[in-house]
Amino acid sequence: MTDPLPTAALLELLDGLPVGIAVARSGVPVYANAAGLAHAALPAGAGNAATTDGRTLRVEQLTLPVAGAPLEVRLSTDVTEQRRLEDDLYRRAYFDGLTGLPNRDLMERTVAAMVEASGGSQVFALAFVDLDGFKAINDYFGHAIGDALLVKIAERLSAQLRPTDMLARVGGDEFVLLLSPVASKEALAIDIQRFLERLKSPFFIEGSEVLASASIGISLYPADGASYQTLCANADRAMYRGKGGAKGTVHFFNQAVDRAASERARTEQRLRLAIRDRRLTCAYQPKVDFRSNEMVGFEVLLRWRDEEGLIQPPGDFVNLAVELGLMDEITHLVLAETIGSIDRINAAFGPTSTISLNVAARQADEPVFMRSLCEAIAATGYAGRFMLELTEETFLSRGRFQSEVLPMVREIGARVSIDDFGVGYSSLAALADITADEIKVDRSFITAIHQRPRSQSILKAIESLANALGMSIIVEGVETYEELLYLQAATRIRLAQGFYFAKPMFLDELSQGGTVSHDLRQAAEPARAVEGRMARSRG
Repeated sequence: MTDPLPTAALLELLDGLPVGIAVARSGVPVYANAAGLAHAALPAGAGNAATTDGRTLRVEQLTLPVAGAPLEVRLSTDVTEQRRLEDDLYRRAYFDGLTGLPNRDLMERTVAAMVEASGGSQVFALAFVDLDGFKAINDYFGHAIGDALLVKIAERLSAQLRPTDMLARVGGDEFVLLLSPVASKEALAIDIQRFLERLKSPFFIEGSEVLASASIGISLYPADGASYQTLCANADRAMYRGKGGAKGTVHFFNQAVDRAASERARTEQRLRLAIRDRRLTCAYQPKVDFRSNEMVGFEVLLRWRDEEGLIQPPGDFVNLAVELGLMDEITHLVLAETIGSIDRINAAFGPTSTISLNVAARQADEPVFMRSLCEAIAATGYAGRFMLELTEETFLSRGRFQSEVLPMVREIGARVSIDDFGVGYSSLAALADITADEIKVDRSFITAIHQRPRSQSILKAIESLANALGMSIIVEGVETYEELLYLQAATRIRLAQGFYFAKPMFLDELSQGGTVSHDLRQAAEPARAVEGRMARSRG
């Protein structure tokens, strides 16, 4: 064993320690090292203490028997940097980096603690808040303004919270409100409505005026669930019920919502199986030049033949497929089926007929998917016959379609059509900024157009502007000879499609012999007869 340190050396060593040491006997100080003397002004007691220069010290109190007499020892350690790192890790783990709000994990822990403490005796609410059309805002204004909008929304919602409430950001444009306590369902509805009204006021960001709204779904503890996961899922279901109708609404969870969610889940599973089992099929509807009575092309329409062999209309499943990210696979299946049957299709519609293929707005703004689709179309050898039908939302957003995707379409020789024109975000002036080959006027303007002067005026305006910009125009939804007669007599439009000429036809119907053109000539005869009678009456 080496010789012990001299007392002077030992005291020098203790003075050099970063830990403060102060020793007392019966309350009377008997020793303190340099750090202990520096910390002498700290209040008595153990725990964390703040110094006047902003540092944090951890203080421990010990009683040690030495030479038969107890000594009171106080140890003080500077934990400022450690606390800073711990706080930083805590913020990263439980708070959103953009808005500074609590995140999903902290909300879940908070609700779990409340459930455990309450035991079902206290009523509180979870409100799931989803911004309406946030992707369109991002596309139009850019992601920087989109992020700034999220921050301002967080600030605006937080300003209304009580000390016992909590707001968390749980997704890109999704927030969860914890409202506790809840006096009554009626009072809660009033409070939530105030949140909605605050969101409807314009946001001014970097010189832009941005309008926002949100759909909100609400679940109540304990009636609608006994865990965060169940409460949040039920509030989410209630919110989606609102998304199906008017935007900017509030919906409470109830059994009807639960049944609707169960049915949606069932439909989702059936749809996935239908894709796997190739029960999605195509129907083909002619596009007609009703002045020459010739067929110029056809639109490929998606249909679902269910387990019982019944045909499900696309309105029942296409939006769900888009939401679930299944449309990319479905679009490729539609293309493959059409090209796989091209000989039969050519025999029915003609070898030069255009092939119109619908592409969802969300797909059209994804260069990776659109590149794969363009490559598949180019590989068919018929790219010049393809017309991609895209809703006007695709053209008017500040997304990647115009700058990145449209050049791909042009490169392979395909064309583009603005589908359902007039019912979305468009204005006539916006056409000046759109690069398209065709405008398809929505059927809502064509239905009974011979009896609706306002629709007639709108159609004439669209026709004039489309002609000035070098775009062809086609109307959809022609169902009566009166509608056709008006188009023949009062417009210069040549192209149309609709049940009056032909309903969508399946391949087995096309193979029954003859061409579709013969049926179309027969369909036009009643309108021509009426036109002749009117001409004779005028004479």
